[in-house]
Amino acid sequence: MKLNKNHIILLVAFLSVTSCKVTDAYQKPAAKTENIYRTDRPAEDSTSIANLSWKELFTDAQLQNLIQEGLNNNTDIKNAILKISESQASLTQAKLGYYPTLDGSFQVTHSKQSAKSLNLGGLSNQINLKTTTYQLGLSASWEADIWGKIGSLKRKALANYLESEAAQRAVQTQLISSIATYYYQLLSLDKQLEITEETIENRTKDVETMRALKESAVVTGAAVVQSQANKFSAEVSVPDLKKQIRETENALSVLLGRTPGKIERGSLDDQTSVGSISTGVSSDLLKRRPDIQQAELQFRSAFEDVNVAKANFYPSLTLTAEGGFASLKLKDFFNQSVFYNLIGGLAQPIFSQGKNKASLAIAKAQKEAAYNTYQQTILNAGQEVSDALFSYENALEKQKIRTEQLVYLNKSVEFTKELLRFTSNTNYTDVLTSEQSLLAARLNGISDKLQELQAIVDLYIALGGGLY
Repeated sequence: MKLNKNHIILLVAFLSVTSCKVTDAYQKPAAKTENIYRTDRPAEDSTSIANLSWKELFTDAQLQNLIQEGLNNNTDIKNAILKISESQASLTQAKLGYYPTLDGSFQVTHSKQSAKSLNLGGLSNQINLKTTTYQLGLSASWEADIWGKIGSLKRKALANYLESEAAQRAVQTQLISSIATYYYQLLSLDKQLEITEETIENRTKDVETMRALKESAVVTGAAVVQSQANKFSAEVSVPDLKKQIRETENALSVLLGRTPGKIERGSLDDQTSVGSISTGVSSDLLKRRPDIQQAELQFRSAFEDVNVAKANFYPSLTLTAEGGFASLKLKDFFNQSVFYNLIGGLAQPIFSQGKNKASLAIAKAQKEAAYNTYQQTILNAGQEVSDALFSYENALEKQKIRTEQLVYLNKSVEFTKELLRFTSNTNYTDVLTSEQSLLAARLNGISDKLQELQAIVDLYIALGGGLY
């Protein structure tokens, strides 16, 4: 349908006045914001360890260097940054939907027709009519966003862009957590190896002591054999510990974006406590945690998909303008005819085999699923904070008890050895039992410390820290 300028203005004005609003304005989805996580502590203010930067929380200089190296070189981080660039390009593309498209063309048409085909009466069929036409033109097309579809597509692209940024922060958060976890595991394994090697030295001395006591008829040969077996039981765990250390170093190296190799590190004894743990207000999780932000933005994207699906039921108005020059002779190109036309097209979907209805049903279902995912992400976040907080408090309680246990186990080893040397009121089995209990308690003490450090990492990440 060809329209002049006045027709176009009247059509646009009519549609603007008579059209009803098809798309819905986005509203943040309802979510529980109070008491998201479980704690026995009294209500606190907004102070939280999540407000600290990771450099403030992880004060070990070598761990800081490793985290920074990972943030610079990890491939998952690089891919997340590329995803942001991709989403940014899509957002730019969606914004351009408001503007008309402009195309230029240059065309040369050469035609040939015979006299017979032209019905020129008695003229010979050998007479041919040849024409060459030169045409230079510009064409522009613009779709009016009457029903808000283009606006919804732009808002969807914006949500996808912001979601990619949140996803990048989530990857960064997880990377910090993984590097710290592997680092503390290495320190724990180093300490286990140190205690085991120290135990082997002590048990080697015990073997010599038992041999001397046997010669003095204080113990029997059984005690000597038992002491040797006791030493070997400690030695056999060394290869496994070294294997775990090597594998953990390799895994951490890959996280850092380097080939497997040795990891420079401190010691478990050098790790200082963070002091008071504060979790802040539970509703802050919705502001801090990138996975919650990501889930909400996915819901927003699905919300705009529903708007687009609704708009597809209504007519679209497209305006097309063309103009340029046309000539039979190239030298007279700009002195010949000028052509132009303005076309307004109104397309109303009538029969599409139920595709629009199906698309709307799919979009609504995906929107509902995105909302459920958002709610579940909040619940999962609350559980993670609750578990990490209790694990931290539990680790501190165990360390306090373990300290007392180690004092008495050390005394037990000393007393049984003294009794064995100077009296007949005990035997080597008692010494063996007390030594094994002491070793187990020392190794468990390492696990207690590792639990504390790991709980701090988990709590920091669960609260949405690590984003600076």
